Amino acid sequence: MTTEIDRGLSGQQLASSLEMYSKMFEVRYFEECVLELRSRDEIAGSVHPCMGQEAVPVGAARALEAGDQVVATYRGHGWALCSGLEPEELLAEILGRANGVNGGRAGSAYVMAPDRGFIGENSIVGAGLPIANGLALASELLGGGNVAVVSFGDGATNQGAAHEALVFAVARRLPVIFVCENNGWSEMTPITATVPAVGLADRAAAYGMPAEVLVDPDPAAVFAAVSAARARAIDGGGPTFLECVVPRLKGHYNADIEHYRDAADRQAAEARDPLSVMRNVLLDGGVGDDDLVVIEENIRRSIDEAVSAALAQPLADPRDAVRSELDAVPAPSELPGEGAETTYGLAVNAALTREMTERDEMVIFGEDIAIPGGVFGVTRNLLKRFGPVRVFDTPISEAAILGAGIGAAQRGLRPVVEIMWMDFLLVALDQLVNQAANVRFVTGGASSVPLVVRTQQGATPGSCSQHSQSLEAILAHIPGLCVGLPSNPHDAYVMTRAAIAHDDPVILIESRAMYGDKGPVDEAAHVEPVGGARTRRVGSDALIVTWGRMTNRCLAAADQLAAMGVDVGVVDVRWLRPLDFDTIARAIAPHAGRVLIVHEANVTGGFGAEIAARIASQCLFELDAPIARLGTPDSRIPAAPTLQDVLIPSKDDIMNAVQKLVGH
Repeated sequence: MTTEIDRGLSGQQLASSLEMYSKMFEVRYFEECVLELRSRDEIAGSVHPCMGQEAVPVGAARALEAGDQVVATYRGHGWALCSGLEPEELLAEILGRANGVNGGRAGSAYVMAPDRGFIGENSIVGAGLPIANGLALASELLGGGNVAVVSFGDGATNQGAAHEALVFAVARRLPVIFVCENNGWSEMTPITATVPAVGLADRAAAYGMPAEVLVDPDPAAVFAAVSAARARAIDGGGPTFLECVVPRLKGHYNADIEHYRDAADRQAAEARDPLSVMRNVLLDGGVGDDDLVVIEENIRRSIDEAVSAALAQPLADPRDAVRSELDAVPAPSELPGEGAETTYGLAVNAALTREMTERDEMVIFGEDIAIPGGVFGVTRNLLKRFGPVRVFDTPISEAAILGAGIGAAQRGLRPVVEIMWMDFLLVALDQLVNQAANVRFVTGGASSVPLVVRTQQGATPGSCSQHSQSLEAILAHIPGLCVGLPSNPHDAYVMTRAAIAHDDPVILIESRAMYGDKGPVDEAAHVEPVGGARTRRVGSDALIVTWGRMTNRCLAAADQLAAMGVDVGVVDVRWLRPLDFDTIARAIAPHAGRVLIVHEANVTGGFGAEIAARIASQCLFELDAPIARLGTPDSRIPAAPTLQDVLIPSKDDIMNAVQKLVGH
């Protein structure tokens, strides 16, 4: 290879440039092979090539150090290769092979390798930015010295979650580098059509962070910019936004014929091809064409061998398609019958305090939870006791809060985040459904998200339709999430501790109406696993299955019915996911096979329907009566107490339903 140069490149610069060119060529040829494999139907589904963007991951990766974390988009094969994934394992994943980096569970657009610092691609536009914040947050709390880098396209800058992430990062001065790969096209719409009046970097700068535009950068320019941003972040300077203006050489995905794009635009992009540009720079710098051909042929040979090896691997094993959520769990701790009483809200506070004391890796954050102590006072005094590093308030940005919790959990923390009202969770549901719930499954258990989300729900006098919904069935529908609803102070305590100890995301849904309810709490109770229903009352005439706020109403109804000669059992489900159906099934037979399911949520699509279906299909004995359900009618929740009272199941409503069931 040529070592004497004539055009101004030093020997060190030449070696570095050749190394970066080689990596760019590897990424380019890898993508060409992927497109060829897809054209032969060796690959199922769509692939999204990064051709034209290679300089960005190549330059950025050279600036990163051990312990730094990378989040990429679905156009992320280049970032994966630059993060240390081998071509063969990446190709095997894209081909749906058992030996793929994620065993065929991720495919082309969702590859994860947290063990290599590659937190992964993300198929949801803009969703990776909040997660990168969490990675950066965890890095700070774990001692500092590392950054998170997140790449995203120009279209992502129009996503609410992306803007929330920028706000959050500036507010916390997080060591995160936002890398916008602006190829001019938001999938199939030019970015100028949706952002006609301002530059993307200007948007970010308006939030108060350094922002820089790199037009058609070579990898050395990206390296320099990322190096400077990294140094600034490590020194406490906070986040940086880098807009890398790059050409798009292929369509949005493999089958995109780009009918919406004129020939002039395509030709202009081809003239900016970073691989061709860098090759010419090397030639001008004194590198011989023959030398470059040797490098290119060696890379082609290596990738071709990786393709052959990946194709020879067995297809993903069908037995890996379903992964059990949890093994059977032991019965929950007994409810204390006596002792000092505390309120439901203070029981949650006591559990958080105990866990924060015993777990240095635990943090608590959310809207108004630190200085004010929570809108309902549940987190009061935690800031005073544990300090602003571990307990802090956030912007009103639910997607940013949940995403930061996910990233922090993946990095080794145990975050407990609060979403003030269940209704507010809907504006950020993506972070739970499409992000947190997937991690353990996609990585085959190699990574998890030990995140607890606290929220509260239910109707109380004066609460309007946007502050009163009971939405547990939506969350319980999602594999990968655990969902619990404590019905008493002791369970509020032990279930909070169980959730924090669990290694997967848990949503604890508290009852606003119960925060002041008192009862004994055994703070010496062992830390339970997640899961397990509780039989609260045994009877012989009928069984009520319920959870959350309705549990106490059902118990009161059962007590009054007993005085009338009707013996009713009550099972408090406690955890909707994982559902302890065995306890429910065992309880049915002694109650003459008559079952009433009661919940505060509206009846249609409520979780009671799932329980009823399981009883009907799995209980191997004949029921004495049809399964009955009682819940809120299919109505929005009004604010006026007199209107609410006719909708939410009351003690009398429960008694009437039981009497109808048993024929009294």
